[in-house]
Amino acid sequence: MCKIVDRRGNLTVAEQMHDIPFEIKRVYWTYDVPSGESRGGHAHKRLYQLVVAMSGSFVVNIDNGKEKKSILLNHPWEGLLITPGVWRTLDDFSSGAVCLVLASELYDESDYIYDYDDFIDFVR
Repeated sequence: MCKIVDRRGNLTVAEQMHDIPFEIKRVYWTYDVPSGESRGGHAHKRLYQLVVAMSGSFVVNIDNGKEKKSILLNHPWEGLLITPGVWRTLDDFSSGAVCLVLASELYDESDYIYDYDDFIDFVR
């Protein structure tokens, strides 16, 4: 993604197949997450996602079955690419946080892995 600084206000551009390595088929956003709540808690078999903190901040915890990382997202010009086969949870939402997700596929319930043990079996 590209941040363009301007005295009138900044602009960020993200182009599919250039800044985002997939065709965008779905866009959604999460907001008004109550204090202490968590989002995510699953993995995908085929779906790629770019996660952006459009406002405020939150922590994305990712796990590929071998390594775990926590990434703070708090700038609207930065995004986190989450590939298939990665377990994710989103936590510690600040007041007013908005999480934007650009997804490579339309919603498909069969693409979700909700059980962590099933996820570990999938990535092995």
